[in-house]
Amino acid sequence: MYKLVVVAGKMRGKEFVLEDGENSLGRDESCEIHFPVAGVSKRHFSISVASDSCYIKDLGSSNGTFLNGKAIKRATVENGDKIALPDSIIQVVHVEEKKVVIRKRVKNDEDDDSDFMDPGPIPNNIISKVFWLFKNKIMPVIHGINEEYEWQHLLGILFALFSIAAISLTIFPALQESKKILIRETATRGSSYADMVARMNNQALEKRELDKVNTSFIKGEEGVKDYRLFDLNGRIVRPLSLLNEVVGDTFYVYAWQQARANADNGQQKVLKKLLDDGEIGIAKKIFAFNPRSGKNECVGVIAIKFEPTALKIEAAKSRKAYMESLVTTALVAIVFFGFVYYLTVRPLEEINFQIEESLRGKRKGLDSQFLFSELNPLRNSINALLARIRELNNEEDTDFAEEESDETYVRQLYEFMQGANGPTLILDSQKNLSHINLEAEDLTGMRETSSQGMSLLDVSREQGFAATVIELCDNSANNLGTNQQGEYELGGVAHTVHVSSLIGKDNFAKSFYITFVRIE
Repeated sequence: MYKLVVVAGKMRGKEFVLEDGENSLGRDESCEIHFPVAGVSKRHFSISVASDSCYIKDLGSSNGTFLNGKAIKRATVENGDKIALPDSIIQVVHVEEKKVVIRKRVKNDEDDDSDFMDPGPIPNNIISKVFWLFKNKIMPVIHGINEEYEWQHLLGILFALFSIAAISLTIFPALQESKKILIRETATRGSSYADMVARMNNQALEKRELDKVNTSFIKGEEGVKDYRLFDLNGRIVRPLSLLNEVVGDTFYVYAWQQARANADNGQQKVLKKLLDDGEIGIAKKIFAFNPRSGKNECVGVIAIKFEPTALKIEAAKSRKAYMESLVTTALVAIVFFGFVYYLTVRPLEEINFQIEESLRGKRKGLDSQFLFSELNPLRNSINALLARIRELNNEEDTDFAEEESDETYVRQLYEFMQGANGPTLILDSQKNLSHINLEAEDLTGMRETSSQGMSLLDVSREQGFAATVIELCDNSANNLGTNQQGEYELGGVAHTVHVSSLIGKDNFAKSFYITFVRIE
């Protein structure tokens, strides 16, 4: 099966499958291949497919049809041949022969959209999995918000949330710990009061004469707001003003219920609870010796409400400290917001400025003094578009200059390779292997005698290595031939891969020079 792939021009990336028989191409919608590009005739040319043969015929087009740089009226086309039209170059592709290469080098619009939206499979590595989940599960929510609000506003909201979260997770626990310490100290005081009641009223407690228990000293203690001494039936014994009444206050009822539920438990655990209005409730069971059973038994409960002034002062200090920290962090966040905002905007302003200069002819392409690798794909695409614009502007009466051959450029790089000190290989414009020295043969496992003229994807024993080299080749071609580098592990040893390209007069990369440097 044959198909046409647009490799240059406004419709770059489009693919058209050729059916058996005649396939006409032109601007007219009645053509089998609708090609709405200025300069192309309504019926420009036709391609007839018969079995494994393919024939092209010019249909009297006004600007002519060029096959591999030569004007033709009728000719046989083969896999890899290029057809030049106004503002477009189309390559003839036999799918069975170049299936892998075409999938790597050419993607249609639907594939691009799918690749952009598809998160891909979840990785197995735990760290990579965390980053994958963050990028593809959490960040889409943020991106959705960004569709409704400007980026700088969203960034400001994120900094504000960060400030509140940072303070709440650091200062607030510290403030809560100081409150817990105060509660523990108050619980210790309440426990000592219960012990004093038990010691001072030992005889009365042993006789179960709770009415004779003396607790008057508690009322005069600093910070004590109120107290109750009651038996396990909830009957109040002290203070005398509430004698024989049943406990009704929420905290006292809670203390009574807890004491009854654990009456047989010999542990003298202190019940402490933070109440409303800055009060602290403390309760403890009172035990007395029972001569009959020979054991200490619970005879009552002492419950005290404290109203320590230190707790109110601590609460006020905590609120003040929290607000001061929040304001300070907010001010720092505003400063860092400025840093992040302008650090991000500056490279974008640089790209916009350099595009304007390139369109005015003051520079050849985009480069940057800022290290922002995430913008490299965008910069590469813009450089490719600028190169194409320059190519179109340089055209006069002819539609397309004759495409240059790779041979001269490959030969130049081969001369360089003769003096190379280290593994080196050379690819032609189609990423086919042209030359490789002995060091590179030993490193990559490829042999020049059996691989010359074949696609790197077909001869490399590691597809990941071939894909890495091809990507670097594309980046170099899109950046006016400048050196591109990446890393890959060959033979169990990490190497830096350097790729440079020679750009022809037609602004297309004609050959690629690849070297490998071992990473010590």
